[in-house]
Amino acid sequence: MTDQTKPSWTADRGADLLGALFFLTRLPTPTTHTPPPFTRAVWAFPLAGALVGLIGALAVGGAQALGLSPTLAALLGVSVMALVTGAMHEDAVADIADGFGGGRTRERVLEIMRDSRVGAFGVTALVLVLALRVAALAALAGGPWAMAALVCAAGLGRGAAVLMLGLLPPARTDGLGASFGRPQQASLAFALILCLVLAVVLLPGAAPAVALVGMVAPTLYLAWRAKVRIGGQTGDVAGAAALIGETLALVGLSAMLGAAP
Repeated sequence: MTDQTKPSWTADRGADLLGALFFLTRLPTPTTHTPPPFTRAVWAFPLAGALVGLIGALAVGGAQALGLSPTLAALLGVSVMALVTGAMHEDAVADIADGFGGGRTRERVLEIMRDSRVGAFGVTALVLVLALRVAALAALAGGPWAMAALVCAAGLGRGAAVLMLGLLPPARTDGLGASFGRPQQASLAFALILCLVLAVVLLPGAAPAVALVGMVAPTLYLAWRAKVRIGGQTGDVAGAAALIGETLALVGLSAMLGAAP
């Protein structure tokens, strides 16, 4: 490939962002677009997550403009975000809960996580996570920071997935985590920097620290549990980290900003 035909730095970054949207959402991407290497594109995951959060925030705002209550508006926003992502992170939370809750050995945990059926642990975890998201968003809805909080939390959640992939090796040799590979160090670092920038730019006062703790703390705990139970990460572990990180960041922000004038 000659210098004239090599993609520019800007073109590569644009391809990475499209790749992040391709990997994380059901949003249409150009049919001619070939996804870039996953290990490189992960830096853009927080941006893709922020876009998902923006779509959800617009749904919440539109619902409230039509006269819906904060709770119904929040439920609509969460539903729209699930549609945009294909509920892949919700599925991951259910799989992780079933596997870690029902499996006694490493092999059994991995087997349960691959089972398409959802058990009692999965249903319970999914209901709790969705209830927390709706309640937190309802507390923020109508306030001045609702849109910023949801955009930030969604971006940080996808950053949590990148952090998880960087912390642990793949638990399987044939799973999704193994096929994608671990993030490039530069991409991992830039993804985390983007998370920090999103929090500092979008949120007031000490709220960025609350959001970042809400994202990092559960990710580290889940990484420890995954290391102990299955010896590494899988696509489900990373996906669960994304939704749990988003949820707890949003809960923390609702406690801090929900009653703000």
